[in-house]
Amino acid sequence: MVELDFGGVKENVVTRKEFTVEQAQKALQSEVIATLGYGIQGRSQALNMRDQGIKVIVGQRQGSKTWALAVEDGWVPGQTLFTVEEAAQRGTIKMFLLTDAGQKEEWPQVKKSLKKGDALYVSHGFGVVFKEQTGIIPPEDIDVILVAPKGSGTSVRRNFLNGSGINSSFAIFQNATGKAEERAKAMGIAIGSGYLFPTTFEKETYSDLTGERGTLMGALAGIIEAQYTTLREHGHSPSEAFNETVEELTQSLIRLVDENGMDWMYNNCSETARIGALRWKERFRSATKPVFESLYELTATGEEARIVLERSKETNYKQKLADELNNMGNSELWRTGTTVRSLRPTKQQNKE
Repeated sequence: MVELDFGGVKENVVTRKEFTVEQAQKALQSEVIATLGYGIQGRSQALNMRDQGIKVIVGQRQGSKTWALAVEDGWVPGQTLFTVEEAAQRGTIKMFLLTDAGQKEEWPQVKKSLKKGDALYVSHGFGVVFKEQTGIIPPEDIDVILVAPKGSGTSVRRNFLNGSGINSSFAIFQNATGKAEERAKAMGIAIGSGYLFPTTFEKETYSDLTGERGTLMGALAGIIEAQYTTLREHGHSPSEAFNETVEELTQSLIRLVDENGMDWMYNNCSETARIGALRWKERFRSATKPVFESLYELTATGEEARIVLERSKETNYKQKLADELNNMGNSELWRTGTTVRSLRPTKQQNKE
């Protein structure tokens, strides 16, 4: 662990200097990592570990699209690719990376595979934290650990391949063997994390659900739709409304924030923009703070978990989800985005 100063607040984190890839390999050399589920996170984490020399097997439903994808990625049926049940039996660290609803459904089978000294690994604390609704109560003689990348599985893999890595939190729910923390850190480094910061299962779950529904997805999409619609209703063209709402955000301003922070981005914009943005920031903060308080409360009380589990078990859930996303993609806002993106100069055109 190394102590860092985050704006006056001290925090201990783990970087690849304190816990190297070589240390992770050594810590995991006697383990069999069973990746149960080959979705966005499962695929990325399994591939990253395999690329770093960790012994990994994959558990997936035979005949599924993701089984075929796993074969395409080089996992060999009967050697490194098995059914979920068989992979769980073979693994000493079970990476339980199914959807939250999928974890609830598969838990009875996975629980049967758990042997004394095994580790149950998750990348989201949902199932364990909301055990009253999921029934996921781990046996007392195993380690229960969490490593939660702060980004989608796509980013986990992409950042690993470009040599950077994505930051992850880690937590220990149960330390039956005395080596749960070492296992968690080793797994975090093995999946390609940039650095690891400690949390708890509860805090990871609450912050994750709040973030997804808030600035990362829900609030961002809602605010974008509101601004775009307002501009269109006042006679602005689709190009103008989209560029002022989305294109400038994603192609310019957010990249400046990524480089050196929000204040640096402000300092690289016009004086008029700075004066107006600083004033309106306060109004947006005041307007949205009560919404975030409500969101956090509904998350902590388990209401958001209840809604997720109830809706995901509806017989027509997948079709309803597809319809909602199709409606989003087919809206004027995002159809405009498709056209605008197609007009971006390519690297080759820039060279010419």
